[in-house]
Amino acid sequence: MSSRAVQLQPAVDQAKQRTEEALAQLALQQQQLAKGEHQLGELKRYRQEYASNGDGSLTVSALLNRQKFVERIDQAIAQQTSEVARLQRLLDQVRGRWHQAHARESALDSVIEHCLEEERQAADRHEQAEIDERMQYRRPR
Repeated sequence: MSSRAVQLQPAVDQAKQRTEEALAQLALQQQQLAKGEHQLGELKRYRQEYASNGDGSLTVSALLNRQKFVERIDQAIAQQTSEVARLQRLLDQVRGRWHQAHARESALDSVIEHCLEEERQAADRHEQAEIDERMQYRRPR
């Protein structure tokens, strides 16, 4: 590796570590969002089942209690909907950080590749110059 590539290697290593950390955070955030969406789905399903199982022979107080309970379920659904929206925003932020970390890592990898290619070309030119010099001394004058 060239001296420039060697000098850049710690930055590349750090960028790779940051990308891996951002990817782990992204996976965690996706899991949290999926869990929140699942809970929201369960609340909605429960509300639908509870509301559809109405018994026509209920007393007024039982109907009022049932209505209050459905309202509490609706509040829980609203809260969970807000939580899912918050989790989605967090996921978008974490995804953005991962994209930035990945882009930085890719850019540094490209710089390293460019440095290595320049080193290979310089070595090839040096070798060709040596061959040319040897061939010059072999030619009869």
